[in-house]
Amino acid sequence: MIGLAVLLLVFASGLLAPVWWTGDPQQMRTAQRLQPPSAVRWFGSDHFGRDVYTRTLYGARVSLVVGAAVALVSLALGTTLGLVIGFYRRLDTVMMRVMDGLMAIPAILLALALMAMMRASVRNVIIALVIPEIPRVIRVVRASVLSLREHAMVEAARALGVGTPRILLFYILPALVAPLLVQATYMCASAILFEAYLSFLGAGTPPHIPSWGNIMAEGKTYVQLAFWIILFPGLFLALTVLAINLVGDGLRDLLNVRG
Repeated sequence: MIGLAVLLLVFASGLLAPVWWTGDPQQMRTAQRLQPPSAVRWFGSDHFGRDVYTRTLYGARVSLVVGAAVALVSLALGTTLGLVIGFYRRLDTVMMRVMDGLMAIPAILLALALMAMMRASVRNVIIALVIPEIPRVIRVVRASVLSLREHAMVEAARALGVGTPRILLFYILPALVAPLLVQATYMCASAILFEAYLSFLGAGTPPHIPSWGNIMAEGKTYVQLAFWIILFPGLFLALTVLAINLVGDGLRDLLNVRG
């Protein structure tokens, strides 16, 4: 419950950033550089005089969009491939070796390599983070399909002449909803963290887009003079990831999904 409340608050903060006492996240006031938090500037200002509070709220938009997009696209592609690979035995051996090869590469390194071949943009960050997540979804779906394809319900459907696409869609897929829903929350949290990593390393979203990783990357040079530039985006990042993981744990217990 606490995790859901925090997540909704962060979501509302990002969605309503233009009307929640914020201004232009790129507006510079050089005469007010590196100002500490105050009643006027709640989170202080950065080295260009930009309001850290405004930039932090706008950064929530980028992180939530990336997290949600990565989770949804990974689920859609991974579920489709997992159903096909798990049901057709001829594809299983070859495709799972390919998936094992992808999973052998650390996700952050694979994302960095992919971003090195593409220009910095939110769309490309999503693509770079989706590719490492797809094999993980495929493994979850495939394991369930292997246990369900010999089920009496599926055998009966085959005996009645039900086609394979209909079996996958109406007999097997409904049994995967609960574990995939829980998996989606963890993928969303992981994507938000990885987006911050990539942006902090200069390989994520473009510098002109305020994201939590970009804000902290710009503030690391001034950490001894203005620690608040890193502190507040870091707190938002930590609380958001924690909230999503708590929601995932709650869904796992509610839906009785075995980990």
